[in-house]
Amino acid sequence: MKMKTPKVLLQSLSLFVMLLATEAIANDKENGKVIMTNPLNLSYKFEEKDPVHRTGADPVIILYKDKYFLFSSHAAGYSYSDNLRDWTHMFSKMPLVKEWAPAVMVYDDYIYYLGFGNNKLYRSNDPLNDKWELVEGAELPGTGDPDFFIDNDGRVFFLYGCSSGGPMKGYEVDPKNNFRRISEEVDMMPYNGERLGWEVPGNHNEKTNEKGWNEGVSMVHEGDHYYFFYATPGTEYTTYCSGAYVGKSPLGPFEPMEGSPYAIRPDGFFTGGGHGHPFKDRYGNQWYVASLIIGTREHYERRIGIFPAFYNNGYAHAITDGFDKPFVVPDKKMDFEKESILLNMNILSINKTMTASSTLNEMTPDKAADDNIRSWWSAQTGKNGEWLQMDLGRTMSVEALEVCFADEGFKSYRYDKNIPVYKYLVEGSDDGEKWHTVLDRSNNTKDQIYELFVLPKANPIRYLRVTNKTDFAVGQFSVSDLRVFGRAKGKVPPLVKGFNAIRQADRRRIVMSWEPQQEANGYIVRWGTTEERMNHASRVYTTDINYGFFDSEQTYYVSVQPFNEKGLGKMSKIIKVE
Repeated sequence: MKMKTPKVLLQSLSLFVMLLATEAIANDKENGKVIMTNPLNLSYKFEEKDPVHRTGADPVIILYKDKYFLFSSHAAGYSYSDNLRDWTHMFSKMPLVKEWAPAVMVYDDYIYYLGFGNNKLYRSNDPLNDKWELVEGAELPGTGDPDFFIDNDGRVFFLYGCSSGGPMKGYEVDPKNNFRRISEEVDMMPYNGERLGWEVPGNHNEKTNEKGWNEGVSMVHEGDHYYFFYATPGTEYTTYCSGAYVGKSPLGPFEPMEGSPYAIRPDGFFTGGGHGHPFKDRYGNQWYVASLIIGTREHYERRIGIFPAFYNNGYAHAITDGFDKPFVVPDKKMDFEKESILLNMNILSINKTMTASSTLNEMTPDKAADDNIRSWWSAQTGKNGEWLQMDLGRTMSVEALEVCFADEGFKSYRYDKNIPVYKYLVEGSDDGEKWHTVLDRSNNTKDQIYELFVLPKANPIRYLRVTNKTDFAVGQFSVSDLRVFGRAKGKVPPLVKGFNAIRQADRRRIVMSWEPQQEANGYIVRWGTTEERMNHASRVYTTDINYGFFDSEQTYYVSVQPFNEKGLGKMSKIIKVE
């Protein structure tokens, strides 16, 4: 479905004031709007042992006393925010904060917290001061990937499941009587990989002789329907997503939702969308917070993103299309199915010419412009003065930029007091000779690696240079992507020709191909189970794809749309795939 960006959001861009200091990225008090992008710009914590890597995954966001609290796996604490963009992490002394995949809920004016595989339940009515108490006598099993679901009538259900080929389970509990089970335990949904391609493991769902790993359950009750979500086929795969079942009662029966998965992003700057949790903001807008996949240094290397969501008469969708670009956090109730919060910016930096002060091994400068969070450029050293430069090819109107760092060679661990902090300078130029300051972060004090900056007005720039302004004691200055957003003059690419989509003998798989479009930088592939709801999208740079995450019993509608720095071209013909 094509959605229009509200005029008020586009007009607000000119009001933004860039604060070149260490504390804020946009001046919310003056412009009244909060702009952000994904992944969340958190202080992602390093793990406690080698291989050295940051991670954040299996997230839950709750709204408690008008603040947002974010809990995730192995965070050794939790984060809080007033606006969903700017988060403060605090280490906690609560015993379970090092567990995987926490179950968190707000009930009876308390936050309740239960960790993976643990039967001890804690609660707090003062999380900002880290005051937690053990819930004595709570009767909960030590299960994998637990979750609490509070129905609209206040009834509480305990859901869980984490296995290869096993079912997801659930039952009702009485929170006023030690969380004692008060209903029969039921199988909420079976493993169904023979039908549902998204449950087949592999980066391309190619491991058809294996069973995927179903986990990370959650539920939403909207209207007459209950939506049951689960993560699959495994957190290390780029096809990690959130499948969905739908039913009319909290314990089922459930059937696979038409249009599932609920959240999936198989290609693009980041991939993933599995093992997350639905939540509402303070205005009642629906969101989904999910795990995003890195998996380069270590199996469980992940990040976190948030996506607007909607529910409509048995259909649910978390919108991942475009949400690696700047968007506005709304300050009112919105209809995300019909209204977009994306700013009208294009990605200007994909596959641009890159040069650098030095290069470490195969981590070449071009990898900082390849639209892939899992690759990066690294300098040979971490010394002050190392730089990375981008040539946009021609002068373009730059409205925002995001510097994504990569931690190459770092030797940092979770509780180290002196975590390396990136200090840097971004300069712009028309000719590559005379430079002016675009952004000065040389006094930065925050441990954050995905900083988005919206410029107070569009800047005509051809060359951008990021220069290291500190000396790392250990490790190299490294950038996974220098992402530039704005507009370029010219024309959008013309209609793609020769588009074909063929269902394979394995009906979970559809192969699509088209003729290359010379004016295109890449392509957006779109699909859905009805022509009106082609909400799923994937950004690719080839002219043929082979996706295996389809429901073998559903008809699909697919198309492809070219893009360049000017914007999106027209969608191709829509093909019905029986």
